[in-house]
Amino acid sequence: MLPFALAIFTGAFLLFLGQPLVGKYILPWYGGGPGVWTTCLLFFQGVLLAGYCYAHLLSTFFTPRRQVVVHGALLALSLATLQIAPGERLRPRPGDDPVWSILLLLTATIGLPFLTLSATGPLLQRWFSLVRPNVSPYRLYALSNAGSLLALISFPVFVEPHLPRAVQATAWAIGLASFAVACSVCAWLVWRDSLATGDAAPQQSAALEVAGGPEDRGDAVLWVALPAIASILLVATTTRLCQDVAAMPLLWVLPLGVYLVSFIVCFDHAHWYRRGVFTALSCAGVVVTWQLFAAGNYAPLRIQVVSQLMVLLAACMVCHGELYRLRPEPRQLTAYFLAIATGGALGGLAVAVVAPAVFTDDYELQVGLWLLVYALGVLSFRHRSRTIPLAAAVGTLLGVMLLPWLRSRFSNGANWWTEAAAFLPGAAPWVAAFAVLFAVCLCDPWRRSLSPPWRPAAGGFLMVLCGAIGAAFLVLDRDSGERPVLRTRNFYGTLKVFEASPLDDREPHRLLVHGATTHGLQFITPEFAWMPTTYYAPSSGVGRAIESLPAAPRRLGLVGLGVGTLAAYGRKGDSLRIYEINPAIRDIAQEQFTFLGACPAQIEVVMGDARLMLEHELAAGTPQRFDLLALDAFSSDAIPVHLLTREAFETYLDHLAPDGILAVHVSNRYLNLAPVVERLADHFSLAVAAVNDPGGDQWWVYGTTWMLLGRDAAFLERPAIAPMADLPIGPPRCELWTDDFASVWSIMIP
Repeated sequence: MLPFALAIFTGAFLLFLGQPLVGKYILPWYGGGPGVWTTCLLFFQGVLLAGYCYAHLLSTFFTPRRQVVVHGALLALSLATLQIAPGERLRPRPGDDPVWSILLLLTATIGLPFLTLSATGPLLQRWFSLVRPNVSPYRLYALSNAGSLLALISFPVFVEPHLPRAVQATAWAIGLASFAVACSVCAWLVWRDSLATGDAAPQQSAALEVAGGPEDRGDAVLWVALPAIASILLVATTTRLCQDVAAMPLLWVLPLGVYLVSFIVCFDHAHWYRRGVFTALSCAGVVVTWQLFAAGNYAPLRIQVVSQLMVLLAACMVCHGELYRLRPEPRQLTAYFLAIATGGALGGLAVAVVAPAVFTDDYELQVGLWLLVYALGVLSFRHRSRTIPLAAAVGTLLGVMLLPWLRSRFSNGANWWTEAAAFLPGAAPWVAAFAVLFAVCLCDPWRRSLSPPWRPAAGGFLMVLCGAIGAAFLVLDRDSGERPVLRTRNFYGTLKVFEASPLDDREPHRLLVHGATTHGLQFITPEFAWMPTTYYAPSSGVGRAIESLPAAPRRLGLVGLGVGTLAAYGRKGDSLRIYEINPAIRDIAQEQFTFLGACPAQIEVVMGDARLMLEHELAAGTPQRFDLLALDAFSSDAIPVHLLTREAFETYLDHLAPDGILAVHVSNRYLNLAPVVERLADHFSLAVAAVNDPGGDQWWVYGTTWMLLGRDAAFLERPAIAPMADLPIGPPRCELWTDDFASVWSIMIP
């Protein structure tokens, strides 16, 4: 068993170590947003499906010795064509569709090696069942997931902080060669065994081998449906965490690690999964998630991360625990794993491709939880289980009891009893009523009338019942005091334009929101429409920096368009060059707001990732010589890390005039970015100061922190800047960020 265990473990380790490695290579090319990780997950799930399909067909139609020959040839070809680090020629061009561009890039570079690695797990388990027919191969699947989990943990803890990307790629290639050796030993054992027993073709049909009865057909459906639900929850949770903080490997591997832990535990032994316990925890998680949605960004980061990961773990334990209970006999092993991979790929496809095309807001996590509850109902009917509905009722009530405590964490330490007194009378009755309804409807006498043999009425009944959860989540989409005049969603996120309600006593205005973060505000009344607002008021750091510049003509650069508020500072003769990666933001700024259209300065909007565009301009010999370059890409909850590295600042400085100012907006709910900028300033010997604007009494002026940097410290003595400039105290308290290393975790605000 040792050669098979070693090969399967090594293959899974390399497969999941390569995912964040390749993802980090291409992350800066597509704006550093969470959509990159989502698309990478879709690719890996698709490759996993292709690999499992290949393993299933190979073990079905080929004799063992021919399987050895074919798979050996594929492994040799993978080694010969390996390209873990994508070349510069594969960089995207402006206007390329990011989803298809990423999928094609990954296919061209690591598609074949990843296909080989993903196929090896189920194929070697099938080979093991041929060599050792009396030993269950399913523990090897748990071992495979253990290797995947170890890879995910080792990348952010050891590989990323200590090894440059080039060394990581080389080490991965060496690991693939070592895997090939271990796989060759397994192939020799199969070859030797086939010589002794005869090289007969395996007796297995190409289709999912299930009998014709409704129970068996239902098993085949659940083989796909349960992993699909878990996959939807995995990708949706990953996207939500990356949107709230940063699209970095750590917040990508944490949900995937939780997902793999559930596989390891469930497939190691049946005793680890307790249906009642994890059903109750899952339903409690649905209620807790509802409260996290309602709290939005007021929920502390630590509570958000821990709560979402715990909910994901409980849900995946239910999906994978029930999946393990439905496992077939070993002769159907590859078909079973093919169904699991199909479900995973369908879930990733639903979140990465279908959801942005269908939804105008982020509803994937809500839909995934709704499907989970629906699946619990199906399983309850199917297995005539009293445990599931009773555990669901208990879990729902437990979640309700947790809500006041959660609200107290969001309310600056208010005590539990105060929050309970204010919250439970209004919100608890419908949740408690749902728990009772769930328990009553799924127990006798309804269960007897709708129990197997399965009837369509049961599915319709459950659909109506679970509609209560869908209605609850729709309530979360209410717009308090403002109404959306536009909603749009694409690869880069969800955008909404709000217009103040007629009942609002504030001045009429329009507001652009990206996710949960304001990206600009403009007054509708003509006499106030030209007033700079939010993060760009005259009292802000960037407002003071622009005021300190010499008279026109001035050359201004801006990374991050928003609604174009900085155009309010443009004068006749000035030039304003704006870099924006999201075409939807450009369209909204031009069609829903008037800052750009009314500006007397010459305005150019350059589409594409700002760093890539600036690098292209340097390569073309056209440095911009900006008097001021403002970086306003970090006020969102998720930050593009690649714009705050040593290599990025080298590019910015090459585009600055000798006495130019670099203004970096570091206001952020979750990250303390000031030490990062101070460390970069120290590395390049730049003068740096922070300008903190508390916002004052005017509601349209937001509290901000801008970091101002320049080659000559004299700019800090200018009258517009000097009164508000806070110089750093002591040496920088942060490691230098580079393209190879950027520790977002170290600057998180609890």
